[in-house]
Amino acid sequence: MYTNKQIWSVSYPILLSLLAQNVINVTDTAFLGHVSEVALGASAMGGLFYICVFTIAFGFSTGSQIVIARRNGEGRYSDVGPVMIQGVMFLFVMALLLFGFTKAFGGNIMRLLVSSESIYEGTMEFLDWRIYGFFFSFINVMFRALYIGITRTKVLTINAIVMALTNVVLDYALIFGKFGLPEMGIKGAAIASVLAEASSILFFVIYTYATVDLKKYGMNRLRTFDPALLMRILSISCFTMLQYFLSMATWFVFFVAVERLGQRELAIANIVRSIYVVLLIPVNALATTTNSLVSNAIGAGGIQHVMPLINKIARFSFFIMLGLVAVSALFPQFLLSIYTSEAALITESVPSVYVICFAMLIASVANVVFNGISGTGNTQAALLLETINNYHLRIIHHFHRNVAESTDRNLLYD
Repeated sequence: MYTNKQIWSVSYPILLSLLAQNVINVTDTAFLGHVSEVALGASAMGGLFYICVFTIAFGFSTGSQIVIARRNGEGRYSDVGPVMIQGVMFLFVMALLLFGFTKAFGGNIMRLLVSSESIYEGTMEFLDWRIYGFFFSFINVMFRALYIGITRTKVLTINAIVMALTNVVLDYALIFGKFGLPEMGIKGAAIASVLAEASSILFFVIYTYATVDLKKYGMNRLRTFDPALLMRILSISCFTMLQYFLSMATWFVFFVAVERLGQRELAIANIVRSIYVVLLIPVNALATTTNSLVSNAIGAGGIQHVMPLINKIARFSFFIMLGLVAVSALFPQFLLSIYTSEAALITESVPSVYVICFAMLIASVANVVFNGISGTGNTQAALLLETINNYHLRIIHHFHRNVAESTDRNLLYD
């Protein structure tokens, strides 16, 4: 049974890394919120489209992480590297195919979904540059899977700090035209994010080569494509790929619905979602830890420890979130002022912040349990739960409802 100290030693670097990574989302939203409502709304639409595609890669890496953690728990360290290498090869091909698909059909898809011409133009200006990030982010998630799977999570914090600092500096420079660079607005935000992801993969490559025992983990030589191994990984990953895609795709549908209400409503939804993502950071860190430790425990023959482990981490998650919710409910205007200085926009966003506070208490336990199920390797059950959640009115909501009520429905089933 893992002790509290062991759980925290794995989860806190993940938490710090997620915090640093979300600096990118907050920075983009905060900076573009001071450009215009159109820029803010367009970045939300373009960013969610990008993330919908990215979640396919993230789902594959989560399945790979389960396999890596199981091999690590079994002491089969030399089998870790082949999983990592096959995953990198597979995701690079996926990045190439999805980049081509988005280049060819992304504009047509957005034209069908977005009603405002100004939002459409801003979204495409953002996406035309943002999709180059596929080639970096798809590989990055395999490094993340490797280090979480072998429980060496501290590197994730350092990597995320490198990426966040790169993004903040480039965001400021490229959006507003500072340090002798041209003022590029929403296009600058997209380019900054891509370059930040490139800096992340460069760091991972250097760190892995310098500090990891490549021979121990079977990463000391290049390997040819292994269809049999890839199929074994996909037998787990295909369900997590679908699961994460469904989860994010319905967020995208929600934003499409809100966009039809107007630019102001879309701006509110983007700000509120950014706060939601930040509040979810400790939950996601503990949920990811649950996934890895459950898989490691099963690999080490400790299946009897799985349920007590999930219960313990779920309690941690709930009480941490209870504190964050209390602060957020007491000072919603302060949170919103980070994203915009417009008083009316802040006032109109407050009801949705209260909705988030309620939803987060449920999510704090549900996400941990959900990832515990995935960590056992039973990703089919996790996908089934996600499908049931999405069926319950998450997509089928009325476009005429206000943002707070729409956000309520979307979060309750997240």
